[in-house]
Amino acid sequence: MAEAADFQGMNPSPARRWLRRTASLIVGAPLIAGLLAGPATPSAHAEGKTKVPTGSRTVDVSLDTLAPSAPVEGDTLTVSGTLTNKGKKTVTDAEVDLRVGPKLSGRGEIDQTAKRTGYLPGSDPAKLGGSYTLKVPKLASGVSQDFTLAVPVDKLDLDSEGVYQLGVSLTGRTSDYTYDQVLGIQRTFLPWQPEDTKKKTDLTFLWPLIASAHVTAETGSDEQQTPVFANDDLALELAPGGRLEQLVSLGRQLPVTWVIDPDLLASVDAMTKNYRVRSGNTTVAGTNQTIAKKWLADLQAAVKDGTVVALPFADPDLASIAHRGKNVSGALSHLQTATEVASTTVETVLHVKPSTDFAWPVDGAIDPSVVDVATSAGAHKVIARSDSLEETGGLLYTPTAARPIGGGTTAVVADHRLSTAFTGDMAKAGASTLAVQKFLAQTLAVTEQAPDKQRSIVVAPQRTPTAAQAQTMARALQALTAEHWTKPLDLTEAAEQKPDAQATTRVPRAAQYPKKLRNQELPTQAFQDIRTTQSSLDSFQVILTQPDRVVTPFGNAINRSVSTSWRGSPLEAQRYRDSVRTYLQGLSNEVQLITKSDVTLSGRSATIPVTVQNKLVQGVDHLVLRLTSGNATRLDLNDGGAVAEKPVEIAGGHSQSVKFDAAANANGQAQVTARLFTADGTPYGEAMTFTVKVSEVTPTVLLVIAGGLLLLVLAGIRMYTHRKRTVAGGAPEDDGGEPEQPSDPESDTGPESGDPSGPGEKVDR
Repeated sequence: MAEAADFQGMNPSPARRWLRRTASLIVGAPLIAGLLAGPATPSAHAEGKTKVPTGSRTVDVSLDTLAPSAPVEGDTLTVSGTLTNKGKKTVTDAEVDLRVGPKLSGRGEIDQTAKRTGYLPGSDPAKLGGSYTLKVPKLASGVSQDFTLAVPVDKLDLDSEGVYQLGVSLTGRTSDYTYDQVLGIQRTFLPWQPEDTKKKTDLTFLWPLIASAHVTAETGSDEQQTPVFANDDLALELAPGGRLEQLVSLGRQLPVTWVIDPDLLASVDAMTKNYRVRSGNTTVAGTNQTIAKKWLADLQAAVKDGTVVALPFADPDLASIAHRGKNVSGALSHLQTATEVASTTVETVLHVKPSTDFAWPVDGAIDPSVVDVATSAGAHKVIARSDSLEETGGLLYTPTAARPIGGGTTAVVADHRLSTAFTGDMAKAGASTLAVQKFLAQTLAVTEQAPDKQRSIVVAPQRTPTAAQAQTMARALQALTAEHWTKPLDLTEAAEQKPDAQATTRVPRAAQYPKKLRNQELPTQAFQDIRTTQSSLDSFQVILTQPDRVVTPFGNAINRSVSTSWRGSPLEAQRYRDSVRTYLQGLSNEVQLITKSDVTLSGRSATIPVTVQNKLVQGVDHLVLRLTSGNATRLDLNDGGAVAEKPVEIAGGHSQSVKFDAAANANGQAQVTARLFTADGTPYGEAMTFTVKVSEVTPTVLLVIAGGLLLLVLAGIRMYTHRKRTVAGGAPEDDGGEPEQPSDPESDTGPESGDPSGPGEKVDR
């Protein structure tokens, strides 16, 4: 009856009506999805398996080139890239299209657009279509295919000046969906400026030449003090295609401010001559002089007419010193020394006078203590970053970089968005192109914020960009060389620009310093290790006749111990500090006392010799050898005292025997301690202790000796008389049969050694 009622038009039951509505929704779902062409939800094969890309993430669209990056009227925009089917099904009946617009209203909207991935109807405009569409009949799963689209700019419907969203999409079908839908899309930005801006934004771009430490504290014993490198990795960066080679070859064509670590210059300059490379327990000759000479010559030509900013030698970690080291004595003095040597090094190697008035904390992050340390060595300008110093202070536009922060110090605030635009893997063409277009878009957006207001912005990229990152930065700057909406300005001029009155000048509190950066800092122990090494160096150099041979290389090594390049490599940093300290201790031990055996005295007075050995290649002086008797009653030194001292001066590779007069007062043993001291009374090296056995001469013994001497005299008279008689009688001469007397024992100390020092005995420069 129920079935008959349905067929006869009777009202169906509620359950049947629910089933019909559900079936209609299921059947109509694909049609609705096709009409909307929206993103489909990824589905999973089964529990525990990875999801299969579907919808607008099925095909990966990579934009490898976009030229020109900033088109003008009359240009043809060419976009090329790669399509990769990441889904499990073959894509058919597909086409690649451009989607232009909408115009973006500001920097925040550019950021939001850059974060979007899938296709969204309404937010993404319609495709350009027509003859500018590329057909892709088939794209199998896992297969990639290149594409190129070329469109005259006047066909893009670009109205007024500004930044436009530019999308490249692939629309097609799969066996699961037999209707057209967007299966992949990639967005970028198209800056458009048909007419010149009245007031172009001043753009300062820092171009860093900074590398990690490669030179050790060790040098050869030759006159030139051949430097020893920990490895030859620096040559790889200097060689054609290497990171540093690319930075120089690209930078010389760009309007940039060179920011250079003088330690890099000193290291490369050392490589142009004879140098050695550590290999296990020995060293081998370095062979990359030609590469070093070429790089240095190219750099000299590149900076000849440019602006050079010299960082303190070895690029010290200012934040680590401020947070962990400033309370350890001597830490700030190293920063002062590193700053003083910076200018001299740059002028000597590059023949240009650099500015040393800038400090650059890591990532431009500052707090009051970082600013104090940064300016303690004489810098009056600190390169900060807008994510550390509040960017606008309520302004509706990006303010000029220069801002006074008190105490005669200027913070040159680099733009955070622009300074971090080229991080990541720029070796991928798609990533590089997106970075360039976003950088151009942001700079145009800055200019558009206040087109009638002249402003100056600074870009401070990562300290050690890779070769690919450097190439991407160069592409972005080359796109601006036509001066569409910016014009170049060097850093020294940027620091002198009139600041915006409303821009914030408040330095963040210490608690606001980024935790991630704080966790990468050198520990306090590092500065304590450095203090110990410096103390040892101070004691060592005062005894040397050529102290510069150790002060220079070890001073530079100590500066390298606090380099910013150690961030993220705590174990390597510890090994470097340990190697410097160990090598210095080894050199100090080359001046030492020779171990002495016990001495026996058989008289009231005697001489005690002590030998000092110098295995260094240079002489030592300003040393005092002190001998101390542990029992002055039994054995006294220096005319009745317990202590005797004598100066020590020894040529390189020689030994010296220092003799002390001693007097015995009683039988027995006396402990004697010998130790070297510097002229100011500081102990040098380890003390040496030996035993002196005293055998005192008594009156009875003297009587026996006197009797023996009398018998010898009488025997001599008898022998003389006997010989005289024998000669008179013609008898043969006889010596009386007395045995020959043994010679005196050898001296306790041999003559001064004249042997040359061994090949490993050296003092470093």
